[in-house]
Amino acid sequence: MAGEASNGTEALDLARRLLPDLLIADMSLPRLDGPAVTRAIIEGHLAVPVLLLTAHDSDDEVMAAIAAGATGYLRTDATPEELIAAVRAIAAGGAVIAPPVLARVLTRVAEAVPPPGNSAATRLSALTGREREVLVHVARGCTNAEIADMLGVGETTVKTHVGHVLTKLRLRDRTQAVILAYESGLITPGSS
Repeated sequence: MAGEASNGTEALDLARRLLPDLLIADMSLPRLDGPAVTRAIIEGHLAVPVLLLTAHDSDDEVMAAIAAGATGYLRTDATPEELIAAVRAIAAGGAVIAPPVLARVLTRVAEAVPPPGNSAATRLSALTGREREVLVHVARGCTNAEIADMLGVGETTVKTHVGHVLTKLRLRDRTQAVILAYESGLITPGSS
């Protein structure tokens, strides 16, 4: 069974009703973009893999697609053969990212993955000096605004650093970051 939608809201509705073997969607659908549709499918526990297509392939867009849970990511200028191969690969339980995009993604993943050895102290080696400094402030209970004031940077910059810390250390939230900071000895009880 096949369906066609003109926007993300319709695509999500069709996915829920038809439970297709594969949903192919554009990253920039109106009303609800491709990553939002993908997240809703994942959160709804629908067994519908998503192949996202894009006219662009910026690193941020690729990472948004991956973070949303997309099973595939291709440019809209992919050849018919590439599209068919992607559909077949996904149908067989695989995942697809266009090779030139994959090369960039692997570089970013390699930068984010901590080196072998999983001790708390070893994991911190993946952080830059500034990220480590932000983690110390987070562990002391400071808000993003307070950290921004102390470091003389914008609050958005602090949010970016906190996001990088969580990603690099594979942490879910600030609470886990605080625990890791104490476990690693980066900060000790009573230090200020």
